[in-house]
Amino acid sequence: MNLGIAGRRAAVAAATAGLGYACAEALVAEGVRVTVCGSDEGRARAAAARLGNGTTWLVANLTMPDDAERFVTEAGERTGGIDILVINGPGPRPGSALATPAGEYQAAVDRSLHAVVRMSLAALPAMREAQWGRIVAITSLGVLRPYRNLAPANTARAGATGFLRTLAAEVAAEGVTVNSVLPGLHATERARAVYGEGEQLAPMLAGIPAGRMGEPGELAAAVAFLCSEQAGYISGVELPVDGGAYRALM
Repeated sequence: MNLGIAGRRAAVAAATAGLGYACAEALVAEGVRVTVCGSDEGRARAAAARLGNGTTWLVANLTMPDDAERFVTEAGERTGGIDILVINGPGPRPGSALATPAGEYQAAVDRSLHAVVRMSLAALPAMREAQWGRIVAITSLGVLRPYRNLAPANTARAGATGFLRTLAAEVAAEGVTVNSVLPGLHATERARAVYGEGEQLAPMLAGIPAGRMGEPGELAAAVAFLCSEQAGYISGVELPVDGGAYRALM
């Protein structure tokens, strides 16, 4: 399917590896002019080189809201504007609700709420002027079903989801859509480091009807579609891409 976005300009955050890189790759394949970022210059430069087709790169520490906003602003300056923003970034540290000191929530809020707000607001002026834009945030299934031992992440990402839902309603009439994609267990370097491989994955796979880990490209395909011309009537959605793991009716 031709997604109708060739020539559009995209900023894809945290795209040197894993799900972010796969999203950038899917957009490049559709003819989108992509700018990626990472916290390490060498990795960001290498990712852009692998993606090719004029992909540019920037260094940004997405745990800092100021830096997250700067990434989007500078990406727009390089390409003359931003049509598509894919929000991604490192998750907060684990911790239970009882064991996490109140003061530690600020770091989670900075990286998983404030950074989302700042990136979105930085991209919106060009989108609203053009009467066309796509914002897609990669968040977590934890916004629908809070994970045990991830209280800071559950809290901050739920706040980000509330912001994105509210924003979606405010800009829909201007041709700008705002959606979230909620990844399940995908075959990334980080997932392998956390959960292992082979038989080590059996307890995790038992709860996934598909019976396997997802491929990064499968999530990226969903993101690319939400960025498409054809998805212009889809907004304010939290889409699980999880092999059927989330089965609640609401």
